[in-house]
This record gives sequence, structure tokens and C-alpha cells, in this order.
Amino acid sequence: MSQTQSTLNATIPHELAGRRFDQVLAELFPDYSRSRLSAWIKSGAARLDGASVAPRHGVRGGEAVTVTVVAEREIGAEAEPIELDLVHEDADVIVVNKPAGLVVHPGAGNPAGTLQNALLHLDPRLAEIPRGGIVHRLDKDTSGLMVVARSMRAHTSLVEQLSGREVHRQYLALVYGAIIAGGRIDAAIGRHPRDRLRQAVREDGREAVTHYRVRERFRTMTLLECRLETGRTHQIRVHLAHLRHPLVGDAQYGGLLKLPKAAAAPLVEALRGFRRQALHAERLEFVHPRTRKPVAFEAAPPADLQALLAALRADARAHAE
Repeated sequence: MSQTQSTLNATIPHELAGRRFDQVLAELFPDYSRSRLSAWIKSGAARLDGASVAPRHGVRGGEAVTVTVVAEREIGAEAEPIELDLVHEDADVIVVNKPAGLVVHPGAGNPAGTLQNALLHLDPRLAEIPRGGIVHRLDKDTSGLMVVARSMRAHTSLVEQLSGREVHRQYLALVYGAIIAGGRIDAAIGRHPRDRLRQAVREDGREAVTHYRVRERFRTMTLLECRLETGRTHQIRVHLAHLRHPLVGDAQYGGLLKLPKAAAAPLVEALRGFRRQALHAERLEFVHPRTRKPVAFEAAPPADLQALLAALRADARAHAE
């Protein structure tokens, strides 16, 4: 890690007299999370009239505050000129429509060619934001919308909104089987006991809640609209498999290819050619970190999913005649 250093300066307003030092810092520097500010107080990076004090120290008002900010640059990920579908871009946030097949973060099996590499090429300053500004993620083969924090203010706000379940994330999910009505799945998720690459519903897992409703029905499949209340790894995929309605194309969670009886050649070809989970993040809503106003973005399903849905509709019409 390489580091850059800067100093924040402020004078405590007299109307904040009697408040705790950590509470005052949170008001003076809202771009930074409370946990980060508290860590800076404890390390001596945040000082009151030049002195190191405890987070609970009461202020008088009028004191000078100095905070030495050390920004670590993530040099493990290199900028790469990878084309991105930008839905929205401003000084604080980027909303990107991620294609299926693009990994979000570099890792052991994917050291390069990821969304993070592409974002660093778009804006090198993202290297100074935690995790390169990425505050939530999509699986490699899931397409759709992600929001990226472009400033510390945005990162703090979006992380707080996500942890407070205030970000609306809506998905399209094509599953096997006939689902008659919508519902709510409340089933804790944790690491699979035998396969470390998978997640599973388990009593000792972390709380996970998914809401779903029927968008469209086909002969042997159902298109669902899913909304995440929590954001566990593989949550929609695990929850729908738990209902015994796995995602089409999701071999990892039981969605082995099942061809409808008497399916015409176009549908058979579309299903055999669809080699990923049929999951798309179609809508994203949050409060903009700077304006504090709600914003919403939508992305239509990619061509491969649209083609599969078109083939299913044609199949349904043919067998209804």
C-alpha cells in the first residue's frame, strides 16, 4: 500500500459545548464514518487544541480540531481500459450496468479484467476510497445495476444506507416450476458445511430476507421480481433453490437444464445456450449522498435473457392455441 496524507481543520461551534468529542467530529466531518473517526481519535490522528483526548471527552466549544487523514492507495488492482455501461455518473456516485461474466473484485482466480480494474481506469482517485468505492456486489454471472461511491461522503452514506436496509435492490429471476403467488423468504444463510464455494440455508447462519412476486408465468417456468431486504452472498440463488424453484441456468444451486415437453427448436436452443443463472438486477434506489434526495435507476435485461424470455413467450403462445 502507498499512502497520501492530508489534514482536516475545524473550530468547534459553541452550540456543541458539552457534547462528546467523537459526536462532534461526526457532525464536523460527515464524509467519514463514525467508526473511522473514532479510530482516528484513539490513534491520536484527531486532536483537540493539539492534544490527544478520549472519544468521550466533553468539548467546551471554540477549540481547534485537527485530523490527519492517511489515505491508502490500493495498488493491488491496476487500471484497465475495460468498457463500462454507465447508467449515471456524477462527482459522488457512479451507477454501472454490469454485464454477466464480469467479476467485481480481483481475486486468486481473477487477478485482472474485473469491474474494479475498469473503474480505476475510469477514475484513478477511486484507489483512495475503501474497496475502490464498491459498496455492494453482484455475482460474476449476474447482470445489472451496481452503485459505486466516488467520494468518502458517498461511501459513508451508502454503507450506512445498506446496513440500514434503506437501499432498494430489485431483481428479475427466472426459475423452474410454477409459482402461483408471491411471498417472503426468511431463512438464515451461511457457508455450506461441505462445499466452501457455496452458501446454504442453515439455522446458525446470518439473517437473510428476500421478497418475491410473480411477474410472468410460462409453461414450466416463472419470472419473478425479487427484492432484497438483506444482502447475503448468493442470497436470491440460495433462497429460491431452498423453495425448490432454482434459477434457470444455475448449476451450482440445482438448476440443471430441464427442457419443457414438446418444446420447439428455438426454445431448446435458447435454453441450452443460456449458461449462467437467469438473474438480473433491474432497479436500484437510494438517497443521493450529496443532495439527500431519493434517486432511482433501471436497466433492461441483457440480450441473452431477453432472447430466452421471448422464446418462452412464443412457446407459451404455441401451446395455448
